[in-house]
Amino acid sequence: MRTATITRKTGETQISLTLNLDGSGKCDVKNPIGFFDHMLKSFCKHGLFDLSGSISGDLEVDQHHTIEDTGIVLGECFKKALGDCAGIFRSGFFIYPMDESLVQAAVDFGGRPYLVNNANLTGIPLVSVQNGKEGTFQTDCFEDFWQGFVNAACCNLHIDVIRGRSDHHKIEGAFKAVSRAIRAAVEIDERRGGTVPSTKGVI
Repeated sequence: MRTATITRKTGETQISLTLNLDGSGKCDVKNPIGFFDHMLKSFCKHGLFDLSGSISGDLEVDQHHTIEDTGIVLGECFKKALGDCAGIFRSGFFIYPMDESLVQAAVDFGGRPYLVNNANLTGIPLVSVQNGKEGTFQTDCFEDFWQGFVNAACCNLHIDVIRGRSDHHKIEGAFKAVSRAIRAAVEIDERRGGTVPSTKGVI
């Protein structure tokens, strides 16, 4: 099984995640940020990844540390679970329609981290009610999450919102598009015969 467990403890966050690349889409992560929890569940459901663990951080400061560090830990999980990347397709692409929004994502686990983020978000926090209390999601942390992910996973990722009105739909469409692109990239390519997908012989 292609699985990995990564724990990151700093003066700002405490995050532990276990990832199964060949799962069924289950997400059982203790997450204090409601909208972010919804995004991780969507990511797992559409990518058919299983993810469990817990996330906590200095939310009294803001959400940046917690969300960015979760991206780092998730990226490290993918890097560890993929190992030398032998036998996988390596790259993937998907276009996801989310109501009025249309988002495309392309990813390559080629060992070189790079993020292109054209999400075109307003930067205005999304407001929700959690356990009878008002909660928010800092939309400017969307890029922080994916930057942490690509740096740790050593992949390059392009996210482009082709059109859209709602930040909620743009972000959710992006998480779903990225998960489907990653799913395509990490699937086993039977024709490859277990070899590393690179002319160099290594990723």
